[in-house]
Amino acid sequence: MPLHIATPCIESHPLSQAAGRRVWLKLENLQPPGSFKIRGIGLACEAHAQRGKRRFVSSSGGNAGIAVAYAGRRLGIPVTVVVPETTTERARALIRAEHADLIVHGKAWHEANALAQSLLGKDDAFLHPFDDPLLWQGHASLVDEVAQNGLTPGAVVLSVGGGGLYAGVVEGLRRNGWGDVPVIAAETHGADAFAQSLAQGERIALEAVTSIATSLAARQVCEQAFALARQHPTRSATVTDLAAVTACARFLDDHRLLVEPACGASLALAYANHAALGDAEDVLVVVCGGVTATVQQLRQWRQALAEHG
Repeated sequence: MPLHIATPCIESHPLSQAAGRRVWLKLENLQPPGSFKIRGIGLACEAHAQRGKRRFVSSSGGNAGIAVAYAGRRLGIPVTVVVPETTTERARALIRAEHADLIVHGKAWHEANALAQSLLGKDDAFLHPFDDPLLWQGHASLVDEVAQNGLTPGAVVLSVGGGGLYAGVVEGLRRNGWGDVPVIAAETHGADAFAQSLAQGERIALEAVTSIATSLAARQVCEQAFALARQHPTRSATVTDLAAVTACARFLDDHRLLVEPACGASLALAYANHAALGDAEDVLVVVCGGVTATVQQLRQWRQALAEHG
């Protein structure tokens, strides 16, 4: 059995009203570890286990590490996760709760990643948070489920950090004969490496990530995501941290579901009927999830961001 579950795909009346069109939600926040990450990471962990690997090592800003730790516990394989100092205390606690060894290192993910790579032994498998064909293959399964439900989306909205979800969704669209369905890539200002790369025509690296959406905190998207964006119809949209956090609060009121700002970036596009949605009548929003935020934290962010304009 796969380590992920088939998640509901529902029509959202509140978001449909806000966007003036039908908005569908692929509820990846309902995955057991709280995000879409388990689709690809679960597939990769199962593959490594079958190859005889005896430890999983990963680097993460939060959700990927939680998914690896969950997969390791389910498969009975020890896990070591390296996170940067920016990773929230809640994310750290959730990783430890899955019985993984947690190491905090570096001011940003790329520093944590370098340490994680240095820990690898011959019997260890490295689980990258977004740059691995196995991950993309696993993430693509969410599109398979949408097709099985009988929905043909006019556009897909998703959040981009390192680009793993984007790469997986494009793979899923292609294998279901939907290669012409546009993908709208949502990011927050200060974590918009994909938007800047598309605008400049080359894969750029941010000097620093300044957004509170730490799950989008890759300074550079993976090569696969940038390459696919040149082949697949893709539109980029960025929102403020305040818009992302406000969308999370609204979504909590509308659907009784708590997601983090990285996911709120996608929801914000629908709530605002953003121009990037184009003329699509049926918009599918991938509610990628995230369990590293709390209600109290959302309130604090919203108040602080509103005060600073």
